[in-house]
Amino acid sequence: MTTPLLDPSPQIITGGKEQSPAVSRHVSRFDDALLLGIMAALAGCGLIYEYLLSHYAGRILGALEAAIYTMIGLMIVSMGMGAFAARKIKCAFTGFAMLELTVALCGSFAIIITAAVIGFGQQLPLTIANTLGLPSDHLPNGGFIASLQTLSEYLPYAWGVLLGLMIGMEIPLIARVRQSLSDAHLLHNAGTIYGADYIGAGVGAAIWVAFMLAIDIQLAAALTASVNLLAGLAFIWRFWSQIRHVKLLLVGHIVASVIIGLLAVKGPSWEQHFNNLLYKDKVVYAKATRFQQLNFTERLRGGGLAPVYNLYINGRLQFSSSDEHIYHSFLVHPTLAASARHDKVLIIGGGDGLGLKQVLKWQPKEVTLMDLDQDLLSLFKHPPADMPTDLSNALLALNGDALNDPRLTLMVDDAFNGVDKLLSNGQLFDAIIVDLPDPSHPDLNKLYSDLFYRKLNELLNADGVITVQSTSPYHAPNAFISVGKTLSAAGFNVKQYHHNVPSFGEWGWSIGSKMGKNPQQRLAALTDIPVPEDWLTPGLIHASFEFPKHFYDDIDKIKVNEIGSLQLYHYHLAAWSENEVINLF
Repeated sequence: MTTPLLDPSPQIITGGKEQSPAVSRHVSRFDDALLLGIMAALAGCGLIYEYLLSHYAGRILGALEAAIYTMIGLMIVSMGMGAFAARKIKCAFTGFAMLELTVALCGSFAIIITAAVIGFGQQLPLTIANTLGLPSDHLPNGGFIASLQTLSEYLPYAWGVLLGLMIGMEIPLIARVRQSLSDAHLLHNAGTIYGADYIGAGVGAAIWVAFMLAIDIQLAAALTASVNLLAGLAFIWRFWSQIRHVKLLLVGHIVASVIIGLLAVKGPSWEQHFNNLLYKDKVVYAKATRFQQLNFTERLRGGGLAPVYNLYINGRLQFSSSDEHIYHSFLVHPTLAASARHDKVLIIGGGDGLGLKQVLKWQPKEVTLMDLDQDLLSLFKHPPADMPTDLSNALLALNGDALNDPRLTLMVDDAFNGVDKLLSNGQLFDAIIVDLPDPSHPDLNKLYSDLFYRKLNELLNADGVITVQSTSPYHAPNAFISVGKTLSAAGFNVKQYHHNVPSFGEWGWSIGSKMGKNPQQRLAALTDIPVPEDWLTPGLIHASFEFPKHFYDDIDKIKVNEIGSLQLYHYHLAAWSENEVINLF
């Protein structure tokens, strides 16, 4: 999709040069259909390139999802500049053929070169330290290396600007070619081409959502680039006589087709190898789902100790097998200990089944678990054949094969809509556990809103308890407090608690009841955890409700996260902006 351009004056082509018309000619229906079809295909490619580059920044670099909007804005501006720059191209036929060859090559190489540069920048300090025998606490991370690492984070945007400039040239050149095939000024030339452009962009968006989101990003880049290449070949075939250096351009397209084919076949594994350099431990399994990039790492410890397995989602640590029990024990056991009953439990998020394992210790009659990502659930329910056996066994041991428990009902749905379905079915629960990712995206913000919590209030029995993971009270205190205030605004009697989880640092939760005593008062009488538990104690639970003396001094200034306000998203963004790209070393 490109930037508007006024209809050019009528011209024809002779020997590769645009001239004023000398003979009466009209663009044939075949030529017109071909040009409009090419334009539609290229519009789809342009939109997919926008998504590809922003998608890569968000998933692999762990960047805040605002990168998507930044990328689209940069590319649109670049397209406008490209439209103006197209005026400098003397021969539209030759220029267009060269343009598609260049776009195809840049589009196919953008992801893998970015992955290589970022991976090299992260690995370089360790390589230098190993070569010079430096201790691990003296890694050379300053000067040139720091500059390289910082600049590499912006490389996707540089590709976006470059591709945007070239994509912006496509419509002006096609318009000139189409006009040159007729001696009369074509009525609605720009309007017709833009119609094809907009329709093609819509088709491209549909292909991205329906197909490319679920495949490897480098494969998606190669497939998109192949469309640019095919468009260039079709153009060369049809307008052979009007293109300068046509044989050289044909050879270039043939060579590029071999390169793009190689990148389609081998590129995904190369790209994954470069991405793996971002992680401290060895990446033993990676999968791109429709919604997120999953990476499992393994750290061998020796001495007969089991390996440590970590799961990263979009570059952010989701859990570590070494201490996930701390997080999930604090998430689950205070909730169910404070609830009057625990026969029927709802878990929102938690598709890895680790929280579910803790819930099942309380012998509930029914558990409903709602998660958006079917592929994530499948990995932890029935590990695929291509997953290493040791990892498969470790994951099933970690969650106790909880996702195959007969008492479990799985709902694959967006939580905001899925909760409405539970309400329409008249469901009520004794306890609700919300284990969602941090509100680092506007779409996630609504799942921390007052409206969403009011829906959960309707789902909770009068004597029930709800707990929400609430990010770090140390790194993001305003966001943490806002979650608690938002739960209170939805009608819950709320208390907040926290504990150190070594892999995450200080982490916090918000717990609320509907009626009677607040959860802290209910837990005050707790003298024993009434389920098998090797780590958590009543004393740890009681202590977790204590905060530093002045922690809540500014609570009146912190706002409730009302639906549509994005208040919590902004609190979270401000707190974590310095850690936008996580350094996994």
